[in-house]
Amino acid sequence: MRYRLAIFDFDGTLADSFPFFLSVFNRIADEHGFRRIDHTHVERLRHFDTREIMRHVGMPAWKLPLAAASFKTLMRENAGQVRLFPQVEHALRELARGDIQLTIVSSNAEDNVRRVLGPDLSSLISQYECGMSIFGKTARIRKVLKRAATAPSAALYIGDQATDADAARRAGVAFAAVHWGYAPIEVLRKVAPEHEFDLPASLAAIPHL
Repeated sequence: MRYRLAIFDFDGTLADSFPFFLSVFNRIADEHGFRRIDHTHVERLRHFDTREIMRHVGMPAWKLPLAAASFKTLMRENAGQVRLFPQVEHALRELARGDIQLTIVSSNAEDNVRRVLGPDLSSLISQYECGMSIFGKTARIRKVLKRAATAPSAALYIGDQATDADAARRAGVAFAAVHWGYAPIEVLRKVAPEHEFDLPASLAAIPHL
């Protein structure tokens, strides 16, 4: 069965938000009382999964929603610093011309997602499920499937972190890993993605997988 529903993560998949994330991380760490990161160690930290990073900076699980809320607020206050990856706009427009629904499941706030996409691209997205915990995407993926009246086998979740792969698998959906996101592709290959995309422009190939 060919994919009829594309479910996108946002940060690190469609939007190049990692530089902004790094620029505000230590400010958020100071606000919520966990350890700062040394920016010289960032490349090593990219090989850690989310829980490993939380342990590394001494962030208890109960502080994750607070830190996430601060990130979303700072992104809202600094509109314009986060942009789409090159060729993402072209790929989304190409997909929208075909027989495939475009949806987004992201832990970021919907207003931030829409702002970065802009009005024209936002209108191409049939569903937004946003603002959940990074560990709470499975239920939102299932919700998107139900609303789209689409079987899990006909859907593809595209993301840049191992937590995305886990959420997709729990929902019975195939996972596609991108090469340009928060986690390096060699890390994502450990979770055996069904597909890989090496460039943002290659997202336009989803209907032909």
